Amino acid sequence: MTRRIHGRLALGAALLGAGLLIGCGESTTGPVERIIVPPGATFATVTDSLAAHGLVRNRLWFKLRARLMGVDRSVHAGVYEVNRAMSSGEVLAILAAGQSAVIRFTVPEGLTLFDVADLATQRLGIPRDSILAAARDTVLIDSLGLPGRTLEGFLHPDTYQLPANITGREVVRMMAEGFRHTWDSTWTARLDSVGMSQLEIVTLASIVEGEARADDERETIASVYLNRLHRGMALQADPTVQYAILLRTGDRKPRLYDKDYQTPSPYNTYLQPGLPPGPVNSPSRRSIQASLYPAVTPYLFFVAGPDGRHVFTRTFEQHLQAISRVRRPK
Repeated sequence: MTRRIHGRLALGAALLGAGLLIGCGESTTGPVERIIVPPGATFATVTDSLAAHGLVRNRLWFKLRARLMGVDRSVHAGVYEVNRAMSSGEVLAILAAGQSAVIRFTVPEGLTLFDVADLATQRLGIPRDSILAAARDTVLIDSLGLPGRTLEGFLHPDTYQLPANITGREVVRMMAEGFRHTWDSTWTARLDSVGMSQLEIVTLASIVEGEARADDERETIASVYLNRLHRGMALQADPTVQYAILLRTGDRKPRLYDKDYQTPSPYNTYLQPGLPPGPVNSPSRRSIQASLYPAVTPYLFFVAGPDGRHVFTRTFEQHLQAISRVRRPK
């Protein structure tokens, strides 16, 4: 009996391997479907997407073939154009080869939605307005299950391999899917512990992202803002003022002057209490973690020194002294 079972398994594997080889040689003429594979997506998610597009009829068989080919462990993020006439072997070969890799699109951490739109125009030739329109499409946002009325803060910074003819909507969807797949499930449970929603924690993380220059200061910066929130103090975060000016004028000011802090906007945390309505950039995973797991400190103030590191203080008097020290001519 044991020999018979092993023999059947060996025969099945041989037939499967032959099927894959035959499949890769079949002709492929028919309508093309575009499949988005976001960063961090599992092979089960990819299979579900293919099945939803009618490209996989037997999921179990497809996953078995993928395992034998080793594809289930090596699918690259990207947008894949898959012909409906392709066999499952051909589809798997495309996924394994990462054949969507036509243009390398790198989105750094800390960019605003407007920065991403400009970058897409420069690198992909996509009209700026198509990115902005997609990121503000409430139907798309709701379908992704993300909070907020825009996707500001929820476009995952990463390097993407994209086909030359990708649309703005597909870029936005892929980046938003990237955020969903890189969001750690343990973070959702942590939200209750910090008493914040996902939108609020991403908003806080975007402020931390805008302030941090030294990686090891992120938890301390997050603690300062949380301490201020708990005491009912204004956040007085410069990145929110810069974002308010960006929304108002379309231009970003790297340096703020006294008059800038009076810019009327719900995002201006010098004038408005609490967190702004939403994120002011796309924060890194590191900043999200720092906001969820901040340091425990007594600090309420900080000022940046010439080297980019901050001096943290407990009282306003100490803060003024720190400002005097870091700005004193050498």
